[in-house]
Amino acid sequence: MYVPAFVMLLAASLRTVTAQPPTEYPLTADSERQAGVPSGEVTKHTWTSTVFPGTQRDYWVYVPAQYRPDTPAAVMVFQDGGRFVAEDGRWRVPVVFDNLIHRSEMPVTIGIFVDSGVVPARAADQQPRFNRSFEYDALGERYARFLLEELLPEVGKSLNLTGDPNLRAIGGSSSGGICAFTVAWSRPDAFRRVLSFIGSYTGLRAGDTYPTLVRKTEPRPIRVFLQDGRRDLDIYSGNWWVGNQAMASALEYAGYDVRFIQGDRGHDNVQGSAILPDALRWLWRDWKDPITASKGRPGAERHYVTEILDPAQEWRLVSEGHAEAASPAVDPRGDVCFTDRRRIYRIDHATGQTSVFKEATARALAFGPDGRLYASQGARRRIVAYGAAGNESVVADGVDADQIVAGARGELWWSDPRDARVWYEGAAGVPRVVHEGFATSGLILSADGALLAASEAGRRWVWSFQVGPDGALLHGQPFHRLETPDESAAAGAGGMTVDTEGFLYVATRLGLQVFDQAGRVNAIIDTPRGSFPSGVVFGGGNLDTLYVTAGDKVWRRVVRRKGVLPGQAVKLPAPRL
Repeated sequence: MYVPAFVMLLAASLRTVTAQPPTEYPLTADSERQAGVPSGEVTKHTWTSTVFPGTQRDYWVYVPAQYRPDTPAAVMVFQDGGRFVAEDGRWRVPVVFDNLIHRSEMPVTIGIFVDSGVVPARAADQQPRFNRSFEYDALGERYARFLLEELLPEVGKSLNLTGDPNLRAIGGSSSGGICAFTVAWSRPDAFRRVLSFIGSYTGLRAGDTYPTLVRKTEPRPIRVFLQDGRRDLDIYSGNWWVGNQAMASALEYAGYDVRFIQGDRGHDNVQGSAILPDALRWLWRDWKDPITASKGRPGAERHYVTEILDPAQEWRLVSEGHAEAASPAVDPRGDVCFTDRRRIYRIDHATGQTSVFKEATARALAFGPDGRLYASQGARRRIVAYGAAGNESVVADGVDADQIVAGARGELWWSDPRDARVWYEGAAGVPRVVHEGFATSGLILSADGALLAASEAGRRWVWSFQVGPDGALLHGQPFHRLETPDESAAAGAGGMTVDTEGFLYVATRLGLQVFDQAGRVNAIIDTPRGSFPSGVVFGGGNLDTLYVTAGDKVWRRVVRRKGVLPGQAVKLPAPRL
């Protein structure tokens, strides 16, 4: 049997690595008690959580000798706290903190060392439920909520903890390492420094998706230190060494401030504990300067940050205080209308001023090529059209419509949530069903008018249909696969818009997910924190401004792509397949 040369070389290399004894990494003087260095105080506590119901855990609090109650102290949290706080083990974090704080190589820092939770057994012959993997390996905000809603407020009752995310760090090893990254990734408004040793970026609970998410998602303001060894675990859920290399590569690609220290140890704390002092020096360097998000890696061949987003532009609040801002629609001038279910508003793009366009309820809005604003009135079961002066005419009666799309010739498609159908009405003015089988949460025509995209409510798919000459929806496929949050299999897809490159923008719980013509997520644009985006549209005189409705607010952001006016059809470039 023929065996390729590269396979033989790889096998020989692996045999050489495993045949040699692993490197010993001795602790340095920074991990030993030093004369003249004052010692901080460590106290032990217990906590019963509500974020993780029924769990009990120990935690320890380290207070440096330099701490003064009138000055907020920096904060650093460690998972698997009992291992990191012990002075008779390898990590000895309180000793390292004492030495580094004494030499001003890190700020005066309160250390919080917390163990994972356990639900105690109810009987002697039963096992407790051990929460470590559920808390540490899971993606999403649950563990961050535990820290921010429970543990930090509890410690803050007796200690003056900073609220500055730039002065909050979090670290751990193995599953505790990926947990540290997850906390900062999901809540960069609360933690911005990450220390991850032999992190479990594998398929234990979808941690292997992080490298892809890091590459696609708009960079966040965090600094990350990684360490792993080439002898690390290779088991059913993945290869730790490969996973850490993929994380380091993704973070570097996306322009993060990242450092990856490689060694040849296995899944142990030998190298990590030896380099801990240097890792902390690197993590806390220039701590008075804020950590900011990368604006893109110079020279990247294809990075959405520089292709879609303008690094000089951020989200700006346009309007707030609405009951439920939704369904933004752009008129031929580039101004944007939206509904808050009670009335319809218009945003003058040039001035940024918001005014009431019509005192009327509306579920969904869409402008037609004639400049009329189409609106679905759920309570009255009809679709109406408004002229520039607000005069109203009925377009379709006796219909339920959750979304509306207007075509180049004034034809309409709308979704019927009650019966899970999509309807079409052409020039003849006779509505008919053109698709049924699932409820939709968003509809949009492609920039050239050839395709119609329909997001499937409650799931992760956006379907693509070819538009027939009679408005029929043909050859439907679940074409676009949305990324979903860890807490749900549903993406929470809402409104959609398109640009002149043929890219599709979908408002989801993770932000604006941007698909190329081939149906692949190229980018995830973060939207302002606090609420999920429900709708998105390009507006402005140049159609280069994304408008997003989210909760009671409307935001906008200038970008490097341009949208398409209602009913306008543009010739698209050939897709990159």
